[in-house]
Amino acid sequence: MAEKKTLLSGIKPTGRPHIGNYFGAMRQFVEMQESYNSFYMIADYHALTSMQHPEELRASILNIAIDYLAIGLDPQKCVIFKQSDVPEHTELTWIFNCITTVSYLMRGHAYKDALAKNKDVDAGTFDYPMLMATDILLYSPDVVPVGADQKQHVEFARDTAEKFNRIYGNTFKLPEPLIHPDVGTIPGTDGQKMSKSYNNTIGLFAEKNEIEKAIMKIPTDSHGIDESKDKTSVLYVLHKLVSSPAVFQKIDHAYENGGMGYHDIKRMLVESMESFIMPFRERRGSIAADQKHVLTTLAEGGKKARAVAAPIMQGIREKIGVTLYPL
Repeated sequence: MAEKKTLLSGIKPTGRPHIGNYFGAMRQFVEMQESYNSFYMIADYHALTSMQHPEELRASILNIAIDYLAIGLDPQKCVIFKQSDVPEHTELTWIFNCITTVSYLMRGHAYKDALAKNKDVDAGTFDYPMLMATDILLYSPDVVPVGADQKQHVEFARDTAEKFNRIYGNTFKLPEPLIHPDVGTIPGTDGQKMSKSYNNTIGLFAEKNEIEKAIMKIPTDSHGIDESKDKTSVLYVLHKLVSSPAVFQKIDHAYENGGMGYHDIKRMLVESMESFIMPFRERRGSIAADQKHVLTTLAEGGKKARAVAAPIMQGIREKIGVTLYPL
């Protein structure tokens, strides 16, 4: 049997997940823990570029851990850990900083976006790509799951690995981005990409009244009950994601041939969405009630992650010349 490949992914603890996050990435995480040696990192140091409220950050970290467990990530099959529990991340970032030019870092999307918005850019945002390169390279992953718009993260890691390898000898594996071609953009309630920044999301653990409020406000066109309808519309796409085959067959027939108005289509989507979300919500409630277990899971995950990162870091110290030997 072939040895499992290694995978690493990270998420910042800023905000709550929505169904776009689930279908775009989180569902794949659950599937891939079976076939990869999987590391799922809570990127709490990355969150400091936008969050300077300690209690809010603590709550967000805990919530992300609970969310991960609620969707089906199993600590017996994968490693769930906090970035800050592995001090090698910040140590290696400094080393990478010393071989990286300012002009190279100026290519970073986050830096360029901040400049475009006339923001006074902090050093953390500017240096974000180097900490991210460390996050990836410390665990020698074969693949890093990313969206098509996040491919630059892996490119920075590969460039940094290649440069370090040229200077100090072969050290780092070059990871590949893993982009799922079958995962399209999940539309939000306004038709744009589902995103917290657009305020158009349906929460992955939403209560039914929240689901209903979000779905009933989805705009529709003027097509009547007996008319066929646009299969690229938000309602149709969301039905296709969460409705049972029997329900979706009815929706598909109505979009092809007419016979159903948008009010009924929305009501059916509310019920389908509730049926989809309810198991996650109930599981999350049970996990959140035992925070000691969640904290223990993170502590154990941190030890497992550090057991991988520390030997790699020791080898790097030797290669760069800070480890001393007797003369």
